[in-house]
Amino acid sequence: MILAISSQGPTLESMVDPRFARAPYFIIYDTEKEEFEAINNSENANAMHGAGVQASQELMSHKPDIAISGNFGPRAFQVLNSSGVRTALWAEGKVSEAIELAKSNQLEFTQNANVRGHWQ
Repeated sequence: MILAISSQGPTLESMVDPRFARAPYFIIYDTEKEEFEAINNSENANAMHGAGVQASQELMSHKPDIAISGNFGPRAFQVLNSSGVRTALWAEGKVSEAIELAKSNQLEFTQNANVRGHWQ
């Protein structure tokens, strides 16, 4: 399973960022290989418009099964959902904790965006 987690930093010990599209980083974690890659998201985080769509589309090249963040705006949710990526709401701790929750099927999945566009 491939996880895409919004993160405040580039390590597994970084805190999960409550913002999806405007998070400074994404951690891409492969649960089978137990490997990760940090993706710098500063270009999208600082975009005036379209951050949700751009961030979501960039993540698609990593083929995530689940995206984890505290919040998903309508455009990001639409891109992820239409690509078959499940969205899980969680930003209560470290990236490593989010990974463990995903592995043990303890995440809360959302069926809709939970914030309006341009949420900061």
